[in-house]
Amino acid sequence: MFSNKKWSILLGLVVVASMLLSACGPEATPQVVTAPPVVVTELVPGATSIVEVQVTVPPEVVEATVEVIKEVVVTATPEPSKRTGAWVDMLVFTEQNSAQAAVKQLQANDIDIYAYSVGDTEVFATVKGDSNLSYTNAFGSYTELTFNPSGPEFADGRLNPFSNAKIREAMNWLVDRNYMVQEIYGGLGKVKVTSLNSAFPDYAKYVDVLRAIETFYAYNPDKAKEGITTEMTAMGAVLGADGKWMYKDAPVVIIAIIRTEDERLQIGDYVCNQLETVGFTTDRQYKTRSEASPIWNQSDPKEGKMHFYTGGWITTAVSRDDATNFGYFYTNLGSASPLWQAYVNTPEYYDVASKLWVNDFKSLEERRALFEKALWGAQQDSTRVWLVDQLSFSPQNAKLEVAYDLAGGVAGSVLMPYTIRWTGQEGGTVRIAQPGVLVEPWNPIAGSNWIYDQTPGRATGDRGVMNDPYTGMVWPQRIASADVVVKAGLPVLKTLH
Repeated sequence: MFSNKKWSILLGLVVVASMLLSACGPEATPQVVTAPPVVVTELVPGATSIVEVQVTVPPEVVEATVEVIKEVVVTATPEPSKRTGAWVDMLVFTEQNSAQAAVKQLQANDIDIYAYSVGDTEVFATVKGDSNLSYTNAFGSYTELTFNPSGPEFADGRLNPFSNAKIREAMNWLVDRNYMVQEIYGGLGKVKVTSLNSAFPDYAKYVDVLRAIETFYAYNPDKAKEGITTEMTAMGAVLGADGKWMYKDAPVVIIAIIRTEDERLQIGDYVCNQLETVGFTTDRQYKTRSEASPIWNQSDPKEGKMHFYTGGWITTAVSRDDATNFGYFYTNLGSASPLWQAYVNTPEYYDVASKLWVNDFKSLEERRALFEKALWGAQQDSTRVWLVDQLSFSPQNAKLEVAYDLAGGVAGSVLMPYTIRWTGQEGGTVRIAQPGVLVEPWNPIAGSNWIYDQTPGRATGDRGVMNDPYTGMVWPQRIASADVVVKAGLPVLKTLH
């Protein structure tokens, strides 16, 4: 049996142990057992962790060990944020083909950003007048007419006027680009006559050549009608008493594939109106991107499913070298698509375009000479007739932040995964609407060539290098270093690196 002194010592040790635990939970009354070890236990309802405290009594006091086990609730203080990677947790992509409807969704807080190049002045005014909305500007989008050059007859015997390069060239005089800029785009654009973007470096380098081309191909409907009449007659067509072209006793009907989601709807109608003034009958087929692509981009041009398409393009970074434009837009170098493979060029043009395709020149003077030949040659070919360089905008929630590219805007931005965030907070979800999602099957490596398909990939991916959003120059992103070997004598200039 323990003496009173020994009991007092043991009880004192238990009290000390209890005090050691008092910061972790309610104070407990221990139960002491005399043989062998003494255990004191208290259970706290709802506890999520266990703290054990063991007290050993010195042998000279008592040959026993007192274990105090206490179950307590532990509340952890979070450490300061060390977030890496994206600022937000999730991006949700939805399809919305109407810019007006998209802005209404923004105002109703149903979406957070409309990632598309919008050129509607009424929508622009709405966005500017709403303090809960903001917008970004970009100048990399542009529109054109894509012609089917197959012929002179399609497989079923119908005449294709646009198999004739001179009739395609005459279309440059038939359309009033300034009318489109002012009336269709409300001033949010600039007249475009060649494939060179008026905001990019190569346009500035060769502006004297471009001014001459723009003057030569300015709106001139009388000249267009004269050229079309001469060529149609030479192709065997007859202008009827009603002023309509006939071929093999049937009207010459121009099939127009007209996109419906943006200003190209009005462009298509305008071009058809102009074609009717020179004697053509038009078949206006209004299509969304998914409906139009199998016709203009994938069908055999010989089938004659379309004569022209209202094309739209976006350059997603400031282009410092547009030399490949002449091969891409006018020759079979550009794509394996049936339409591209139907392009037939003069040997002179193909030679110039091929040299610029691979930068085969030894001086900037030689490059300039190649550009001048290519620019005039492309206009004479005119498988594409260029219309407008857009000054577009993308509306968004005013509390949303995202870095955009001055050419590609938000839709083409490769900076989105590193910068998109809600003001003053981390995490959360951003709901992104755009006119199309998964327009075509994706190449497993490169996706597709549609900006609507590329946007989700760019917004969630990473890359080795990054284009500067203001200059187009390349900054390293994942690449630590690279060895560059330059052949002696080539005109190579030093950039920011």
